[in-house]
Amino acid sequence: MDLHILGFDDFFRNQFAPYHEQGFIPARVALEHRERYQLLCEQGELSAQLSGRFRHQASSLADFPTVGDWVAVEPDGREPTGVIHALLTRRSFFSRKAVLAGGPKYRDGRTDEQVLAANIDTVMLVAGLDVEFNIRRVERYVTVAWDSGAQPAIILNKADLHDNPEAIKQEVEDIAVGLPVHLVSAVTGSGLDQLQPYLSEGATIAFLGSSGVGKSTLINSILGDERQGIGEVRKGDGRGRHTTTQRELIVLPGGGVMIDTPGLREIQPWQDEGSLAKAFADVEELFSQCRFNDCSHAAEPGCAIQAALDDGRLDPKRYQSYLKLQKEMAHLARRRDVHSRRQQERQWHKRVRQHHLAMKDLRKKGLA
Repeated sequence: MDLHILGFDDFFRNQFAPYHEQGFIPARVALEHRERYQLLCEQGELSAQLSGRFRHQASSLADFPTVGDWVAVEPDGREPTGVIHALLTRRSFFSRKAVLAGGPKYRDGRTDEQVLAANIDTVMLVAGLDVEFNIRRVERYVTVAWDSGAQPAIILNKADLHDNPEAIKQEVEDIAVGLPVHLVSAVTGSGLDQLQPYLSEGATIAFLGSSGVGKSTLINSILGDERQGIGEVRKGDGRGRHTTTQRELIVLPGGGVMIDTPGLREIQPWQDEGSLAKAFADVEELFSQCRFNDCSHAAEPGCAIQAALDDGRLDPKRYQSYLKLQKEMAHLARRRDVHSRRQQERQWHKRVRQHHLAMKDLRKKGLA
């Protein structure tokens, strides 16, 4: 298998040089199972597990390989299996907040980062137009996507099922300034030619969106094959049945790869307010126009936010969406600080225990 087609360029090749000297081979994660990973490499497909050292050194979910990652593998030599020893630095990754089960210290759970897909060139944010369209959900996806390091693009699928798809496209373009917005129908094939420039050899695109928006149908249409399972959506709310149950990297016949992901019921950000400023550049611009630097945007004279709300330049629902995301990010920052402190405490106690054990061993040998 040609590594260039899989996206192995100089960025990853330079990182891999030290591992090459150790006899390891580069491979890309195509599927992630509970204990094993399905990899793609020059030899073809490879099933691998993490080394004990790798597991021991990982301190969070984000430290483990995910679909799209490049890893250094020690092949078995006889069977198509191997051991993953290292994870190459990601060029980009799309992540969200995950709450894990925890003990008494964590009460309602431990906050951690879940990486959904890695080393992506373009994040395709897919929305369906077959039911009531939710522009606020698009805002949320755009906010999370901006911090991924990949270029976001928006796909409005099922355009054939909406009375006025051009109006929806304009509405999305108004809140996602500068991002490409594509009207398509995976069923009829309308607009799919707009996606061809993203599918170049060596490029990686990832499809993300809610359940039922038609991501799997889009991928099948691009591949020209019924590879991904497709299920019906409920007529009441348009939600699907999660026919895609796991993230998967798919190699395109003409080169390049796509990453399919299960439908997301909700997505909570794992970023600072930098991504919020990009997604809501119009709101941030109004902040800079207020008369006072410490304006609370409530009742102060010369408040640009209130003026824009009064004359209709700023949609009240968009401003409320901004405030809601800002509050979530502030809460997340506080939880991350607590998690970081606890992680440092655990590492310190671990080192102390190791020191005591080492001293105890030396005393047994009469060396201390």
